[in-house]
Amino acid sequence: MFAIAAESRAQREFASDVLMGIGGTGRKSLPSRYLYDDVGSALFEVITLLPEYGLTRADSRLLMTHSAAILESLAPDLLVVELGSGSGTKTRYLLEAARERNPGRTVRYIPIDISAAALTQCTRTLNAPGIETRALEASYLDGLTEAVQCRHAGQAIVVLFLGSTIGNFAADEALDFLRAIRRALQPGDALLLGTDLVKPVEQMLDGYDDPIGATGAFNLNVLARINRELGGEFDLRTFRHEARWNRRHSRIEMHLRSKVEQQVRIGALDREISFREGETIWTESSYKFVPERIARMAWTAGFDCRQQWIDRDWPFAESLLVADL
Repeated sequence: MFAIAAESRAQREFASDVLMGIGGTGRKSLPSRYLYDDVGSALFEVITLLPEYGLTRADSRLLMTHSAAILESLAPDLLVVELGSGSGTKTRYLLEAARERNPGRTVRYIPIDISAAALTQCTRTLNAPGIETRALEASYLDGLTEAVQCRHAGQAIVVLFLGSTIGNFAADEALDFLRAIRRALQPGDALLLGTDLVKPVEQMLDGYDDPIGATGAFNLNVLARINRELGGEFDLRTFRHEARWNRRHSRIEMHLRSKVEQQVRIGALDREISFREGETIWTESSYKFVPERIARMAWTAGFDCRQQWIDRDWPFAESLLVADL
């Protein structure tokens, strides 16, 4: 048993997850949520602009084109809650459509994110007449628990989980997560779920290993974060970013491969972590879906998949899931 010398609760949790993930003798991995500190979130915003990463543009196209149709299936008095809002750029299409649908009624929007910088940018992006924003710096489910308490009498809730973030969960974890969202909602509330769809392998890999190295920097930043927050001594030049397609599990995997045999000290753990030459740290999975699988997941979690909108330029789906009775 190792003592963890970290100052805050968040640092202690981070240190504990690092110790569990890379401190043992088994396969090394880190939870993907640690990629998204302020630096990681900024790097991810860069990635979304790259021509190789069409996911975000497909997400935005669908919302820009179909927001009015999405809202038609929902109650007129809505509280909009977004899990992992980031800068909120693409969400404005839905909020503007909601405002136009009910002129004179304020649209209430609660973005939830673990990045304070992202929430600040989101609030600036969506600062407009008729939109009331209350940002919550929290994890997905903790934030959702707090957000649903803001519901007015007779008001319905639509939860946004965009950008195919659900693809970062393993299959059983994704289902558990959808069930947890369903438990927080009332019948008639809804979840708008973004999911990236299966496409040619080369196209998918290019989206996670771009030629200018932005995704590599995003991935390596998790080691830099350990250095900054936990007193790590990682030399980032001795690791390289890798993206792989796992056909059996229908997912892209991101790894960090050690170029040399080495030991890395992490001060908050008061120990050294050993790496073999060629050993990897698995940092993220991005599962790719087919539309039928999304509907099955929704039904199993207690939702009715009312409608799906699919972008054909970059196969991507927005699915409107309504909480069953």
